[in-house]
Amino acid sequence: MTLVEYALFAFGSLFIIIDPIAAVPAFLAMTARESVGDRLRTARTACIVAVGIVAGFGFMGPSLFHILGITMPAFQIAAAMVLLLVALDMLRAQRSPVQETAEETAEGVTKDDVAITPLAMPMLAGPGALSTMILLDTQAPTWAHRSILYGCLAAVGVASYLTFNIAGRGAHWLNPIAIKIITRLMGLLLAAVAIQFIFNAIKGEGGLIPARTVL
Repeated sequence: MTLVEYALFAFGSLFIIIDPIAAVPAFLAMTARESVGDRLRTARTACIVAVGIVAGFGFMGPSLFHILGITMPAFQIAAAMVLLLVALDMLRAQRSPVQETAEETAEGVTKDDVAITPLAMPMLAGPGALSTMILLDTQAPTWAHRSILYGCLAAVGVASYLTFNIAGRGAHWLNPIAIKIITRLMGLLLAAVAIQFIFNAIKGEGGLIPARTVL
């Protein structure tokens, strides 16, 4: 996989699983009592914290798995199953409980500060995002690929902030039908990514598909 192909794959995978578009309705509900300026500060803080959490997990995750004796193919398959659960909910145009529960969203509505919890975690930096970061790291054969991966994560953070920025400034322009269509399309893509990760785990174990074809 070339650097350009890996960059597109990494950015697309992270953006789909973090899914700031689907988080917009919850963001607006939790910040309904805030001014536009306060909303933007909340969004900025949430995106920065989310990127930091995902980046930290991506950096420390492999070492933690080594300590616990967890093989990467086993984690790839487990993480892919988590992504499939999220994808199935996205195909139904609904926010997955894997990303955040209804109780967490409802609690956020009554909180004074929702930037770190539940907006940054678990809504943006949830189990799916953390798992995806580790999986993408396993697909990075060189430090150049890893640098691109973290650059893509930062770009997704910026894109998430811009999404919340647009929503916070002009919530009346949001079209619920358009959001559902985009969510379903992203769910389909996420399901394909999850299946690809399962294939990669099988290849890594020297299974039915030759390992030389690994991405």
